[in-house]
Amino acid sequence: MIPVLKVENATVVRDGKTILGPISWQVNESERWVILGPNGAGKSTLFGLCSTQIHPTTGSVSILGERLGAVDVFELRTRIGFMGSTLVPQFPEDEKVIDVVLTAAYAVLGRWQESYELWDESRAQGLLTTIGVRELAERKFATLSEGEKKRTLIARALMADPELLLLDEPASGLDLGGREDLLRRFDNLALDPLAPSTVIITHHIEEIPAGSTHGLLLKGGSIVASGPIAEVITSENLTRGYDIEITVTRTNNRFTASA
Repeated sequence: MIPVLKVENATVVRDGKTILGPISWQVNESERWVILGPNGAGKSTLFGLCSTQIHPTTGSVSILGERLGAVDVFELRTRIGFMGSTLVPQFPEDEKVIDVVLTAAYAVLGRWQESYELWDESRAQGLLTTIGVRELAERKFATLSEGEKKRTLIARALMADPELLLLDEPASGLDLGGREDLLRRFDNLALDPLAPSTVIITHHIEEIPAGSTHGLLLKGGSIVASGPIAEVITSENLTRGYDIEITVTRTNNRFTASA
């Protein structure tokens, strides 16, 4: 079986400095990964590779069987669901929430002259319901809170029925109730046999969904630990990764940390 995502001896160099790698890592079908590590660990850079926003300086990255540098990334991106804060300023000021989600069907930012079918509109409404913000459909996206914007972008990421779902800190900026509600919805999504393979970046292990299967811990652009979630999110590994004594506890497949 071809991996959903495969990184082989990849490095990213900027201004003569290696900020990531060399690392090798892969995501298989139905796996739900979490990437974490301290600031400057290389999380965002790796995420840039996974989302086709950047290319490796050396090594290779293959996504859905297509190698970066040998594929039209604009076509490949229609098969990837992406949610990140970098998207927020790219939408028109007057864009409605429903249209932010709907335009993902064409992988465009902003509704112009596209023609959408009733099925598209029903799916967009259904995804807003699934993520818990259906009542915001007619609101202007620019007027939403940070948490509401993130929920809208998660619905957008799912709109095109992606084969790979990439979420950059989806629970940050939410209050405790909002975070727990969103994580519960992620858990329900994980139970769907047709759900895509998922990669989530987070800064806090409390934000790791209970349905996560694997973890990747980065530090200084290198891998500290990678594998099944319970083997990666441990006191020993996080102490090494963050250079501070950390105690990890796990209850009902959720993690907490204390120093």
